[in-house]
Amino acid sequence: MDSIKVFSPGSISNLSCGYDILGLCLQNRGDEITVSKTNKKGVIIRSIEGHSLTKDINKNVAGIAAQALLKNININYGFEIEIKKGIKPGSGIGSSAASSAGTVFAINQLLDSPFSHLDLIKYAMEGERFVSGSYHADNLAPIILGGITLVRSIDSIDVIKLPSPKSLEVIIVRPNIEIKTSDSRKLVKKKIKIEKMVQQSANIGSFISSLYTEDFDLMSKSVVDEIIEPNRSMLIPEFDNIKKISKDSGAIAVGISGSGPSIFSLSNNTTLSNKILDNITNHYEKLKIDYDGFISKINTAGIKILETK
Repeated sequence: MDSIKVFSPGSISNLSCGYDILGLCLQNRGDEITVSKTNKKGVIIRSIEGHSLTKDINKNVAGIAAQALLKNININYGFEIEIKKGIKPGSGIGSSAASSAGTVFAINQLLDSPFSHLDLIKYAMEGERFVSGSYHADNLAPIILGGITLVRSIDSIDVIKLPSPKSLEVIIVRPNIEIKTSDSRKLVKKKIKIEKMVQQSANIGSFISSLYTEDFDLMSKSVVDEIIEPNRSMLIPEFDNIKKISKDSGAIAVGISGSGPSIFSLSNNTTLSNKILDNITNHYEKLKIDYDGFISKINTAGIKILETK
C-alpha cells in the first residue's frame, strides 16, 4: 500500500462535566486526509483545501504529529499529506485533533500498523500541545477509538472506551465566530473551591453510570459544568438564551463543545433533535447571527478508511 485516504471525524470534548478527560466522536463532520509514500525521507504537506492554514510542518498540527510518530521508527522513505478540511478551525468540534489524529492513523496504516491506538494518541497530542499550549487527549481519544471515551491519564496514556447508547444524538450549533483553544484555556481558573470539585466529581461519576444504564434523567442531572462554563460562556453569543431554548425544547443536556463557540445538546429522539435544532437556529436567525447547525449520531468506529492504493 502506497497511499491511503481517511475520514477523520469531529468530536466534542469535555461534555460539560469532564474537562480534558471526556470526549465523544461525531459522525457527519470531519476532515479527509490523504497520505502517500515518497522516496524522500521526512514529511511534507502537499495541499490544504477548505480553510487557509499553513503547510509548514513545524506549525501545522498534522505535520507536528507526523514528525512525532516518525521519530519512533527507522524507515528510508517519507510521506506527503493532503488535507481537505471539513471542520472549521476554532469551532470547538476538534478541528486540530481531526487533522493530527487522521494523519498519524493514516501513516500507521502505511507502515503496516506498528503502533497501537494509544501510541497514536500520544503522537497526535504533540499537535494539540502546539495549538492549545498544553497536552490533552479528550478530542483525540474518541476520534481514534470511536464512541465516548474517558482519558484516565496522559502521562502513561490510559483511555477507557465507555458505552454509547444507540438512541443518543448530538445537536451542534456553531455561531460563526472563531475561538482559539489557547485563548479559551486562559479563562480556566487555576484554583477552585473544594465544594465545586466534589460536585464535578459526582457529575462525572453519575454521567458514566448513566451511559451504562441508559438513564437519561440521570444524564440530564450529570452533564453540568460547575467550573469551566461560567467563564467560557461569556465568549459565545446568546449562550444562556440558547441553553434555555434547548432545555425548554426537551434536550437532555446542553453545554459548550470543547473551547466553543459550538454549543451541543443531547437528545434520545430524532424528532425531538430536529425540534431542538429548529428552535435554536430560529433564535439566531431572528438576531441575524450567522451559524452552522447539524445533528449527529455517535460515531462508534472513529476514523474510517475511504480508499487505499
